[in-house]
Amino acid sequence: MTAAGRPIRVLSVDDHPLLREGIAALVAAQTDMTLVGQAATGREGLEQFRAQRPDVTLLDLRLPDMGGVEVLTAIRSEFPEARVVMLTTFEGDAEMRRALEAGARGYLLKTLPPAELVAAIRQVAAGGKRIPPEVAARLADHLGEENLTPRELEVLRLVAAGNRNKDVAAALFISEETVKVHVKHVMEKLGAGDRTEAVAIAVRRGIIQL
Repeated sequence: MTAAGRPIRVLSVDDHPLLREGIAALVAAQTDMTLVGQAATGREGLEQFRAQRPDVTLLDLRLPDMGGVEVLTAIRSEFPEARVVMLTTFEGDAEMRRALEAGARGYLLKTLPPAELVAAIRQVAAGGKRIPPEVAARLADHLGEENLTPRELEVLRLVAAGNRNKDVAAALFISEETVKVHVKHVMEKLGAGDRTEAVAIAVRRGIIQL
């Protein structure tokens, strides 16, 4: 129940019908919660949020039309007090950090037991945060590391798309020598031995998406 004594109003935003059904059944089984809306895309989620003003929103990190962090940012720009919990199958620390910096109140893996999700909804509805130990540990592993600059990210995305240095240079209107310097810095920051490994590490950590 909320402080006002009414059930916690939950909105579920996920493009997987099975997961939405599972969340709906889980919420329906709780006497102190009610599901006020479901959405399969980021835009639907935004519309549902505006219409329902839920106490807690469960938001998928990857949606077909928008990124979950983008949806979170859009919601909080209109409703700064919005309480949003990110749900994901991805364990990349960069995505976790982006979501938390954007104002997520929780970051949960979809593999968690149903009882933990219920506990997280109650905790976040009460004004708390929910970061499971395994998520906190993954964030701590890379704490203090130097982030890639916007230009380094541009170079890395182009490299990941299979472009040679010459192609990257042409696309960004910089010299091949400058591209080599950026690639070198990316490899150093990610602890990679070569370009291919740098791309693999960046994808695994959620720094870039293929």
